[in-house]
Amino acid sequence: MPKQKTKSGAKKRFRLTGSGKIKRAKMNRRHILTKKNSKRMRSLRKTAYVDSTQEKTIKDLI
Repeated sequence: MPKQKTKSGAKKRFRLTGSGKIKRAKMNRRHILTKKNSKRMRSLRKTAYVDSTQEKTIKDLI
């Protein structure tokens, strides 16, 4: 049976860590940035991890 192809959208959005968790960027950083305060923008810079309930689904896509 052939190998499963990686979904190119998922490839661009997610990275696998050494421990097996999946890193992702936070949302709300694209537009309408003027009304968002500095504290909120700083916290949105940080990376987040995919929830454990979604990990299996995303690992299938990667």
